[in-house]
Amino acid sequence: MSQPSPDSTLSTFTASDGENIAVQDWPWPPTGAPRGMVLIVHGLGEHAGRYDPLARRLNLWGFAVRSYDQYGHGESDGVRGGLPTTNRLLDDLTDLVESSYRRAGPGVPLLLFGHSMGGLVAASFVSRGRQPVDALVLSSPLLAMRLNPVQKLMMRVVPKVAPNLTVSNGVDPEFLSHDAAVVAEYRIDPRVHDRVSGRLARFFADEGPAVVARAAQWQVPTLLLYAGEDRVVNPEGSRAFAAAAPPDMVASHCFEGYYHEIFNEVAPEPVYAELQRWLDARF
Repeated sequence: MSQPSPDSTLSTFTASDGENIAVQDWPWPPTGAPRGMVLIVHGLGEHAGRYDPLARRLNLWGFAVRSYDQYGHGESDGVRGGLPTTNRLLDDLTDLVESSYRRAGPGVPLLLFGHSMGGLVAASFVSRGRQPVDALVLSSPLLAMRLNPVQKLMMRVVPKVAPNLTVSNGVDPEFLSHDAAVVAEYRIDPRVHDRVSGRLARFFADEGPAVVARAAQWQVPTLLLYAGEDRVVNPEGSRAFAAAAPPDMVASHCFEGYYHEIFNEVAPEPVYAELQRWLDARF
């Protein structure tokens, strides 16, 4: 097998409304076709660059990889943590899927990989039938929220009276990973932010349960990987999705004792092994 390029490339994609979206590609050499292209959708407050280790591993397994900074994140346009319209993140993903199919070329499968908020966006995209994709991988998807009584009250009020108001997203970096180096790097990363708007939070609250409700009709091969000790999103959402989905269509694995970022934990190899086994069985 030919070797993947060691370097990623950065470019700008213009969304349908004219906003600029930063795109990062970990390409496959022009000689020979990849096994598939993986499009990574990142989580709340972060950016595509944090997925470099995962992308390079996928490269080694024979896949071309691309990711992008979602609206209001990283190097892309938009108010940090903002959401101008309810479906904005889904519209951007639709644009990127179309672009990725063109970039991959005829006959190359396209896989979505979504983590946390990105997992919710990718799962919503698939459940709504926005565009056909060949497979979906969900990493600790935001299918259920963790809210205290005050936050529940704010969720009912703020999106109605001030949908564009941004507040702290409440993510405690200490609970992203047991790896202190990962936490420290997250804290000093200038492209990470801690904002979320009322409209974006409402999207989370509404769309997570909607995805779970559509699980029984799931028609895209999906691998669900989630953390048993997740303190950022509620893992009960993943459990409910797995219980409702057709077992021949959705495979799931809970990593007990792991925090939210399962691919950035102190022992990520079991997670990578589970992903590789599933990919090898299908591509």
